[in-house]
Amino acid sequence: MERVPATLVAFAHRLADAAGEIQRRWFRTPVAVDSKPDSSPVTIADREAEAIMRELVARYRPEDGILGEEHGRERLEAEWVWVFDPIDGTKAFISGRPLFVTLIGLLREGRPVLGVIDQAILGERWIGAAGRPTLFNGRTCRTRPCPELGRALLSCTSPQMFASPAERAAFDRVLGRVRQAIWGGDGYASGLLASGFLDLVVEADLEPYDVLPLVPVIEGAGGRLTDWEGRPPGLGPDQRMVVAGDPRLHERAIAALAGG
Repeated sequence: MERVPATLVAFAHRLADAAGEIQRRWFRTPVAVDSKPDSSPVTIADREAEAIMRELVARYRPEDGILGEEHGRERLEAEWVWVFDPIDGTKAFISGRPLFVTLIGLLREGRPVLGVIDQAILGERWIGAAGRPTLFNGRTCRTRPCPELGRALLSCTSPQMFASPAERAAFDRVLGRVRQAIWGGDGYASGLLASGFLDLVVEADLEPYDVLPLVPVIEGAGGRLTDWEGRPPGLGPDQRMVVAGDPRLHERAIAALAGG
């Protein structure tokens, strides 16, 4: 895949800086919490953080498209499309836990070529771009070897993600074979996996803006991210995700989800 221009990497940093400033302003303050149609929470921090990123795209890259969680879709037919989840982990944000992240992705002709996982409170940022190694706070990071489920540390945001008995049964097959599991983290868990602290993330009930920004970060660190059938993620709703630091582990997780 063609190397992403440094100017786009720099612009992604600028977007993350702007969103982070909004988050720091509102974090651990008594913000009002509204419920969206799917009953998930949203705050002024979510809306303002996405709005400032969209304003920057409109000002400096007006031909690009945008897919955002809070403010919708624009020009998805464009060559370059930005994908924004301003606060991935709003439940963590409103409970005062610094485990939420801003997710920023860039698609070229529908393929994820750049991704950012940014935790503004802790000052932690992962950025991955096609043709470049993933960086954590400016330094190259790598996933760790872990070929077997029995040696893996698994992360999942919540067991409530699995809407059907079949999904929960599939997840439980993986859960029953790993060395250890932890809960919580949203997109932050994928950053930790890229840095070699986790081995596997298995989740469901996700939207494109939850998944697409993670792809370049994970791949640039040596890992693999697909849906539960081993296919690349797309723009559809209700996505299911398998992230593994070791491609051998990814194969075994996919097989276990399928009943093997």
